[in-house]
This record gives sequence, C-alpha cells and structure tokens, in this order.
Amino acid sequence: MKHCDLTLPSAEENLACDEVLFDLCDEGDAGEVIRFWEPAQYFVVVGYGNKLATEVNVPFCQLNTIPVLRRCSGGGTVLQGPGCLNYSLILRLEAAGPLQSISTTNTFILKRHQSALAALLQAPVEAQGHTDLAIGGLKFSGNAQRRTRHSVLFHGSFLLDLHIDLVEKALPLPSRQPDYRLHRSHTDFLVNLHVPAHLLKRALRKAWNATEPMTELPLDQISRLASDKYARDEWNLKF
Repeated sequence: MKHCDLTLPSAEENLACDEVLFDLCDEGDAGEVIRFWEPAQYFVVVGYGNKLATEVNVPFCQLNTIPVLRRCSGGGTVLQGPGCLNYSLILRLEAAGPLQSISTTNTFILKRHQSALAALLQAPVEAQGHTDLAIGGLKFSGNAQRRTRHSVLFHGSFLLDLHIDLVEKALPLPSRQPDYRLHRSHTDFLVNLHVPAHLLKRALRKAWNATEPMTELPLDQISRLASDKYARDEWNLKF
C-alpha cells in the first residue's frame, strides 16, 4: 500500500482529494493508499445525508465565519480544525475478503486501529458504537465510509488537541447517538489524545504496511472537483 501525507490549502480541496483518489482506485487507475491531512482552519463537515438545520448551529458558524461543507461519505457531523489528524483509507474490495459489508468493514478496520493505538498509547482502546474509538468511554475518533462495487473509502479523524469548547458551540447534540454516549455533551463526551501527529501516522502506516510513498498526485482533478462540487451551495446545502 502507498502512503500520502498531503494537506491541501483549502477545506474544499481536502474533501475533494479523498473522492478523487477513491474514484481513481475504483476505476483501476490507482491502487490502495492511506492519506493523512491536518486542517489549519476551522470548518464543519456534515455527512452526506445530514440535515444542516438539525446537525449544525448555523447562526454561530455564520457569525464566526466557520464554513459548513458536505462530504461524500455517510456518518455524522464533525468540527474540523487545528488539533485534528485526518486519515483516508482507500481499499479494493475482494470477493472473499473482510470488506464485503458496511458492518464487516467497520469491524475489520477499527480492530486494526484499536490494536495499533493501544500499543502506541499504552492504554486500553475501545471500539464503541458503530465507528468510534474511545478510551474510558470518551470518544477520540469517529469514522465513515463510502462504497462502490470495487472499492471502499474509509476515513476519519483523531482528536489530538482540538478546541473541544468550540465543538460545543458549533454543533448541537447529534440527532442520532450511539448508546454509549448517554446523551453527554460534546465537552463531556470527547477527549484529546495529546500525542504528536507523526507518531500516530507512523503507527497507522505500520498497521497497514504502507511502505511506498505516493509520488504522483492528480492535483488538477482535485482542484476541479473542489471548485465544481465542494465549493458550491448546491452540494453543501442540499439537505
């Protein structure tokens, strides 16, 4: 597997990058890859089917110039910004492999990350809900996926030093919650790992045997998709 440590200048480009790399793999024009990126500005990302009116404090975001964007995968709404480490796994689907359904994919990938993070943190890491990782019942990673017949995009965030008080202001309680959340506020539910990003990247590269750097990047395609889709209200405000 290849690895790519690439943070593009805008939120729109970073979301578009995941979709372009996924499409290239699905079409057979590129292979499997794990990508890392770390946003420098705050923005909200809603899952593909999320409704802004229920999942985002839109007046607060508008007042504080926090963009609200929509990603191509499912899952819940998150605040992105400094202190988040994002990763994107793009994998091929095999006829008899462990990625044949949404639930088996969640289990397969989260177990691998659970093991890698437990070794790094020297602490028991829990797989909670459908797509969360937690320590002591406190969430530090959420994940989502998009699937086609041939490939899966599985991506998520690790909270390293995110401004959690800002999450409280930008996002109401989600309309759908895993049982282990127990209706806790964001402040009482989320936790930062406070570990250097490079250590987490190294642990995940090792977990996925990602030994080859990606040297050719479809930057023109990413720029076009960012402009034509992720920068447009027709996409971001569709629900």
